[in-house]
Amino acid sequence: MLVCVLTGFSSGLPLYILIQLLPGWLEDEGVDIKTIGLFAWSTTPYTWKFLWSPLLDRFVPPFLGRRRGWALVTQVALLFSIAALAPLDPAVSVWPIAYVALAISFFSASQDIVLDAYRRELLPDEELGLGNSYFVNAYRVAGFVPGGLAFILADRIPWSSVHLVVAAFMSVGIVATLLIPEPEVDGPPPRTLREAVVEPLLEFFRRRGTRSALEILAFLFLYKLGDNMAVALSTPFYLQIGFTKTVIGTTAKLVGFWAAIIGGFFGGALMLRIGINRALWLFGVVQIVSILGFALLSVSGPDQTVLAGVVAFEYLGVGLGTSAFVAFMARTTNKRFTATQFALFSSFIGIPRTLAASLTGFIVDALGWTTFFLVCTALAVPGMLMLFRVAPWNGDRASAPEAL
Repeated sequence: MLVCVLTGFSSGLPLYILIQLLPGWLEDEGVDIKTIGLFAWSTTPYTWKFLWSPLLDRFVPPFLGRRRGWALVTQVALLFSIAALAPLDPAVSVWPIAYVALAISFFSASQDIVLDAYRRELLPDEELGLGNSYFVNAYRVAGFVPGGLAFILADRIPWSSVHLVVAAFMSVGIVATLLIPEPEVDGPPPRTLREAVVEPLLEFFRRRGTRSALEILAFLFLYKLGDNMAVALSTPFYLQIGFTKTVIGTTAKLVGFWAAIIGGFFGGALMLRIGINRALWLFGVVQIVSILGFALLSVSGPDQTVLAGVVAFEYLGVGLGTSAFVAFMARTTNKRFTATQFALFSSFIGIPRTLAASLTGFIVDALGWTTFFLVCTALAVPGMLMLFRVAPWNGDRASAPEAL
């Protein structure tokens, strides 16, 4: 479980730099909301990471082993890429910032490929729910650094120094990678690129059947669509309705931090008792209600009490939903092809985050914040309806053997 916490923090930090720190920094420097929304395209590598995931299955670095070796390479690259934001000025360097953001996204997506595979190979099936709950909530806790600490510091020191401080937190992942063991797996890695690329896809469709496999992919696309859109511009939203950077860094992020911690313990323990399928149902409902909290905040204005309540419920509810969601994906993979299959599944999560989130600035500009959040709520419903097909309420026992 400690390994899941440390790797979760390392995996979450770069994503929250892209979706929280970067939009807030650009808003603070006077970049218009439409341009900020288009920066969601910098997360495109998360959508396409399944294209190079077979390479990380096929080739083994000459140090630390297949999983730890690639993890170290990506983490060192992330440390330097994040630090590269320090000398850039949004007023004159929007395109260079976009290129650096794209590099951060590429190395972050590559790190996710490795750590997702590592976690699947490390955890036995009965511990997937608990382990992924710890991982996801540590992933979300990592957001406190770029989304909380960074904004507190930005009121006191230049943004250039803030970026260097945030980059230094990648050392958590680097140290963890040097200390954790390489997981034991049955059989050697794929011997050819064809074996690494084609066989994982064929195995998934053979095991599940074409119709069921397509339904699972549709579910992965839809389940967090509304949530991804709702939080894509959360930091500019807080700033626009009147909250200061310090309030965002303290009230919003500290409350979210403790809510995520509580959610990690509660969600993991509950999944052990009720199973992954029922958790998807319960946490999905909470996830939908949490989006409505943002609509409430858009009406109430800069009220710190309302902000604290909305953020706490969002971190608790959506964090729980993500824990069950990631556990479902892990259960659906075959351990022989972990990296490629997990990358394929998580890529479908990245599609709405990139495509839909890139349009959020235009939607907000046209409809306003309140209507925008109501639209996000409506878009969360189809994913819940897909649960009837892919994760029936009493279906855990029936679906468990398919993950072996």
